[in-house]
Amino acid sequence: DLTLSAAAPPPQPSPASGRGSNAEPDTLRARALAGIKTVEWVPAAGENRITGMIANRPDWVVSRQRAWGVPIAVFVKDKGDGTVEILKDLQVNARIAEAFAAEGADAWFKEGAKERFLSGLVETPDEWEMVRDVLDVWFDSGSTHAFTLEVRPDLKAVRPPEGNDKVMYLEGSDQHRGWFHSSLLESCGTRGRPPYDVVLTHGFVLDEDGRKMSKSLGNVTSPQEVIKQSGADILRLWVCASDYADDLRIGPEILKTTADTYRKLRNTIRWLLGSLHHDRPEEHVAFAQMPALERYILHRLVELDGEIRAAYRAFDYKKVNAALTQFMNIELSAFYFDIRKDALYCDPLSSVTRRACLTVLDAVFARLITWLAPILPFTCEEAYIARTGDEEGSVHLLGFPDTPADWRDDALADTWRRVRLIRRVVLGALEVERAAKRMGSSLEAAPEVYVSDPALADALDGLDLAEITITSAAPLIRSEGPADAFRLPDVPGVAVVPVRAEGKKCARSWKISAEVGTDREFPDVTPRDADALREFYAAQAAAQ
Repeated sequence: DLTLSAAAPPPQPSPASGRGSNAEPDTLRARALAGIKTVEWVPAAGENRITGMIANRPDWVVSRQRAWGVPIAVFVKDKGDGTVEILKDLQVNARIAEAFAAEGADAWFKEGAKERFLSGLVETPDEWEMVRDVLDVWFDSGSTHAFTLEVRPDLKAVRPPEGNDKVMYLEGSDQHRGWFHSSLLESCGTRGRPPYDVVLTHGFVLDEDGRKMSKSLGNVTSPQEVIKQSGADILRLWVCASDYADDLRIGPEILKTTADTYRKLRNTIRWLLGSLHHDRPEEHVAFAQMPALERYILHRLVELDGEIRAAYRAFDYKKVNAALTQFMNIELSAFYFDIRKDALYCDPLSSVTRRACLTVLDAVFARLITWLAPILPFTCEEAYIARTGDEEGSVHLLGFPDTPADWRDDALADTWRRVRLIRRVVLGALEVERAAKRMGSSLEAAPEVYVSDPALADALDGLDLAEITITSAAPLIRSEGPADAFRLPDVPGVAVVPVRAEGKKCARSWKISAEVGTDREFPDVTPRDADALREFYAAQAAAQ
């Protein structure tokens, strides 16, 4: 049998072994164990698993005595001392290669094959015997790097340190004893190093109850059916929301949850596209002139940029999905968008707040569609084309945008953390009023907000609390507040008394204000909305 217990020296010094003449012998096992340490294993537990397999491997034979398989196309001769000599003849090898190219590997097993390959090339052909064993199938697959990575220009031709690219092998966790294992041994034996830089392993797909899928059980979820019914992006989102290092569960209810998540993400992107229809780059506002809320959102983009890049580098798609889902649903849709809809829809065209918001939305959109593109490629491509009109380009040809480090402002972030605590108490009080049917829209309210904690109250300096809580008014009172005021146990120092707003309802912004009716030209709206209407009509007239 052919063995790999002590492989021939590699064609060049082994960078993986790091062993000198006084170290342990340069065996294939030693090379493989050293090579394992140079590889990034995802998840990290994969390193211990394959290390144990190599360290305790008892069988190093690469031939198998079976009736099927890829032949070991060599001739051997008994030397009489218990060893064999291998025929090394380039003309014989060329004849074998020509036959294999024309007829396949079965040419080795055809009658008269020995005479066909040796006749006229070897003086004593009868002394040579054909090896009838076949090659271990894992050794065969383990050598794929030699005729892919090393010869195909579209794959990896130059490895580090000469090149910056990395080779990743990706397969199920069972391949630690299969493809990953055989590839490591073959490459370490012939190249002196592993054929890969990164090995990523995943679990297997089970049904919703954790059972193996089976036609007889009727619990099979077909990818083709999911794509046909919901689209490929739903399937990709399900994968990226799962912990692929473990076994993954899938079924109708799980996919329903995934579809709901996707719908929210898509709606956020759609709202961005609708709002950005009015964006004009020449009207963008410089960072220093932006309101505090816009600068806070840009700060969050800086934080997310680092988090998303690190997660992608670690192949942690679940973290990418969780971070972006939380940001889009909680911080954008339920917070920033909710607050800024009034300025976007009702402020004058020249409003700094409105233009600053559009500036930020443009920055948010550019990052969201590139960050999400690996997960939702079709959705992000559609959004890119809708935004740019560039059907020749692609979001998948873009890199992640650079996010300016000077957008980061940890002190501002802490201020908005405190502001959001106060906002949460106000929204909680209004929700109680709505549930009791004492109040409908939050714009019907002008809650009295009592803040006894100076640190919380100071956070509101320079901010419009009514704008932040989406109410018609919200007077801030620095005191404990009445005993029966609404409070949240986890936000001490804040109390809210729900009060109905007084005045007339603005026909444009729906805010209730005593100022409605004070503008003679537009008596049905507030002065802010009257100015917006005058500016709008003036712009229309100028355009004509």
